[in-house]
Amino acid sequence: MRIYLIGYMASGKSNLGQLLAARLNYGFIDLDYLFEERYKVSVIDFFEKYDEESFRKIERILLHETSCLHNTIISTGGGTPCYFDNMDFIRGAGLSVYLHWEVEPLVSRLRQVRRQRPLLKNVDPENLAGKVTAHLAEREMFYRQADYQFEAADEEIEDLIAWVKQQSPAQ
Repeated sequence: MRIYLIGYMASGKSNLGQLLAARLNYGFIDLDYLFEERYKVSVIDFFEKYDEESFRKIERILLHETSCLHNTIISTGGGTPCYFDNMDFIRGAGLSVYLHWEVEPLVSRLRQVRRQRPLLKNVDPENLAGKVTAHLAEREMFYRQADYQFEAADEEIEDLIAWVKQQSPAQ
């Protein structure tokens, strides 16, 4: 089984994905780190040298490569489900989980993370909440197509594990 974690930047896809993989004895892949490892460039540097459209095309290829994986948690980039047919692919290739946060705590998390986000790089701190609100409104229609919405601020990982186990085919 493949489980795709989707959600906005800093929603915890990588951290929760690693925890979930360890608890389920699954493999773990982060698409952004896979990109950086394969192409020997950070996502932010790639955006600066090329453009978002070029990144999204490569990201789509990497996403499709996950279809051969078994028992793996895949942490997608925040925009991954929002381009091309990526959300349809995700839903067809495995289970999808939206890590949902309200805007205020999400903005707080974004202010605390060390990893730079290319789409927020030039946003002034006082405009961050407005940018996140607008950006999230554009992406939410894709995120909400997930098989499960995990309320990241309120739910425990055990809730997610229980849901995953309910989805597993009888063995």
